[in-house]
Amino acid sequence: MKSIVACSLILFFTLITGTATYAQELNCTVTINSDQVNQTNQQVFRTLERSLMEFVNRTQWTDRITKENERLNCRMFITVTDFESDRFQATIQIQSSRPVYNTSYETVVFNYKDDSFNFRYTEFQPLVFNENVFESNLVGVISYYAYIMLGLDADTFQLEGGTDYYKKAQGIVTQAQGSSFSGWGQTATDNRSRFQLVDNLLSNTFREFRIAVYNYHRKGLDILADNNSTGKQIIAGSLRLFETLIQRRPNAFLIQTFFDAKAEEIQSIFSDGPKVDIVQLKETLNRVAPFYASTWSQITY
Repeated sequence: MKSIVACSLILFFTLITGTATYAQELNCTVTINSDQVNQTNQQVFRTLERSLMEFVNRTQWTDRITKENERLNCRMFITVTDFESDRFQATIQIQSSRPVYNTSYETVVFNYKDDSFNFRYTEFQPLVFNENVFESNLVGVISYYAYIMLGLDADTFQLEGGTDYYKKAQGIVTQAQGSSFSGWGQTATDNRSRFQLVDNLLSNTFREFRIAVYNYHRKGLDILADNNSTGKQIIAGSLRLFETLIQRRPNAFLIQTFFDAKAEEIQSIFSDGPKVDIVQLKETLNRVAPFYASTWSQITY
């Protein structure tokens, strides 16, 4: 009887330890929209949706210990625009968020749409990521964005904390160069490609972007609940960093990715609470992100 109890306790603690040690890093919802496809049998899309959700959430993307409440919340919206046999043409919208300290609020960190998502998939085929081999564009694209999201999330907590994740994404890009699939190019016309995104994130040319991401989130948003005035000042200062960047790289791709995620949040932050220099703030925002001029005009506090 004692041996049975002992074995049960060992098994119990092993399971607990295993869960704590090997818990996956992502908590991702995958949604597939096939409304544009004239396909009576929708089963393959439902199977793909379920398989992708399991793949993203069950894959161990890093060797770090991740607790359940530390998993990165994210969403992937895949819209299938054409389908024939095992060939899919689609777009994918990726969104990730992270909690803000001392609040129940989650801030969007990444909100990006990739229009070049074509892949082959046969129902029930296994989806497995192998960082040494590029075998599937479906797996490659999803894995690439998993690492981009992890990198950006890490950058919000530690200055340049996402470098190792970006290098993983860059490795996928390198392997994909020999494939015939679109979206991985590095030519001058591919200024919004997956190559371009991760290359810019790792380049010293765009270092202000990563400093701004860290300051905005860790030094600004995370203290708003305790010190609203100081938090706003730091956030405003982080936005001014983009002015240095646009002098070096006008219309930088990374700047738009930042404001695609943050425009509405910025408008909301500076339309309430302790006042900052709104005139200077709007001038900065209109210089660095003129494509959101209508949003900046709504900052009226």
